Amino acid sequence: MKKDKKELETKQHKALDSAISQIKERFGEGAIMKLSDANKVNVDAIPTGSIAMDQALGVGGMPRGRIIEIYGAESSGKTTLCLHIVAEAQKKGGVCAYIDAEHAMDPDYAKRLGVNTDELLISQPDSGENALQIVETLVNTKNVDVIVVDSVAALTPQREIEGEIGDQHMGLQARMMSQACRKLSAIAAKSNTMIIFINQTRMKIGMVFGNPEEMRSLEIE
Repeated sequence: MKKDKKELETKQHKALDSAISQIKERFGEGAIMKLSDANKVNVDAIPTGSIAMDQALGVGGMPRGRIIEIYGAESSGKTTLCLHIVAEAQKKGGVCAYIDAEHAMDPDYAKRLGVNTDELLISQPDSGENALQIVETLVNTKNVDVIVVDSVAALTPQREIEGEIGDQHMGLQARMMSQACRKLSAIAAKSNTMIIFINQTRMKIGMVFGNPEEMRSLEIE
């Protein structure tokens, strides 16, 4: 019985080793490994400009290669924080882009925060789809370190722009953002590009129980 059990375990180990070899051959070395064999993950981060925040984040700043959402109430400092991150990235020689969907970028304010506006790439797209396609194109170059999208609330789908005022467009933006985030999360990791989405919270009217704050969708389904 013990011998049969040992033979079965040996066959199982061989099958698993074979599967792991196939995965590595197809997807590259490091695609799968035992946790004990993995080196300690050193998260490449960009400082926020705030020592306290960098310490609280645990990695010394905002991690690169990730999609990050910074949200809060109006005038709560979301854009200011993002511009500080851009300034810190530029100090390290990084290339940064600012997708100004709200068409409200203040170059003078950005300069005062330490941003090199002469080197900052800026885009003011006409629709949400255009904005997200620009982000994708920049990420695919693998030469952009930080991309800020200001803001999710201003990423209006093309169909909504072309429609009449008062038309119902249920879930258009949510679907657009969900699809984009699924795609961007993979390529951002490969290019080590940090993508920051600024989002706004709003109050639900007539809310009695629970949190009355809500925000535009930024979910990866």
